[in-house]
Amino acid sequence: MPLTLELPDELADALTDEAARAGLSLPDYALHLLSSARRTPDAVRSGADLVAFWRAEGLVGTRSDIADSQTCARALREQAQRRGE
Repeated sequence: MPLTLELPDELADALTDEAARAGLSLPDYALHLLSSARRTPDAVRSGADLVAFWRAEGLVGTRSDIADSQTCARALREQAQRRGE
């Protein structure tokens, strides 16, 4: 079903940037956002459940800017710990 939306310029620009980072066209990204907003994920009970959820959402492999995930995770953890100080 075709649908036309009039978006404020700021929102359109932000969504266009997000779509580009995800490697998607704006219409495909908008469809992804609408589809994922409707889903109620089952309870995540394990790491495998979480990875399966990320895969289903198309999130796995979207951060090509991160070369070393362990180093990135360590930096994020240290940043979060410093926030509490």
